[in-house]
Amino acid sequence: MSLLQDKVAIITGSGRGIGAAAARLFAEHGARVVVSDIDPKPAEETAELIRSRGGQALAVAADVTNDGAIEELIGQTVSTYGAIDVLVNNAGYTWDSMIHKMTDDQWDAMLAIHLTAPFKLIRATIPYMREVAKREIEANGATRARKIINVSSTTGTRGNIGQTNYSAGKAGIIGVTKTLAKEWGAFNIQVNAVAFGFIETRLTQSDSTGDATEREGQRVKLGMPDKVRSMIFDQIPMKRPGSVDEAAGALLFFASDLSNYVSGQVLEVAGGW
Repeated sequence: MSLLQDKVAIITGSGRGIGAAAARLFAEHGARVVVSDIDPKPAEETAELIRSRGGQALAVAADVTNDGAIEELIGQTVSTYGAIDVLVNNAGYTWDSMIHKMTDDQWDAMLAIHLTAPFKLIRATIPYMREVAKREIEANGATRARKIINVSSTTGTRGNIGQTNYSAGKAGIIGVTKTLAKEWGAFNIQVNAVAFGFIETRLTQSDSTGDATEREGQRVKLGMPDKVRSMIFDQIPMKRPGSVDEAAGALLFFASDLSNYVSGQVLEVAGGW
């Protein structure tokens, strides 16, 4: 069964990790996927893998904290596929510090990527989601369902030591989700959030790998100490991290018609934690 046949889905941060898994899964269910990532190479690699399996995918390199990049991403999507049915705001990273050591750059960067960027992306879809739906309702009395899915975190729903900045962004996007569900419900646009717990990605791997990203002109180390990872495992009833494919399944549910009467909700995907 193809749950997303011919739907056009933008997934930000989909060159790697959860986003890439979602892009592959959406394509398997018939979606035309726009693979967006700040890094061009993984974006194209994910898109090429989808195409090699018979799916449709467009790779767009975009830093979603840049207004021009958002305009380019939306423009390329519409010019290539002619519509936007699903937007998944997944792009993000962590830049941790205890609050008494946290810099303005750390704070601003987390709100920019986890809160301001999704807001601006949603606003940029208005002509292709809200306004199209409005015209369809006026002409036909009804419109098909469209979806916005915001990626939050259990850090946003519960807080976490060393992540005041990340927690603020991820809690804020829940507020956006619940408000937009009320504003756009009349246009048959469902808006939901997925709050992931411990999913095995670059952000949760052992920091001994030395993986890092460049942000705000600084090298930001990715991963976490092995001791912290072990402590988290002990708190998860299932005693393991989730996989990116397991995480992608929740996004598929919210993107599909299975969730057409579900809106304004936050689904925690955290292994029972």
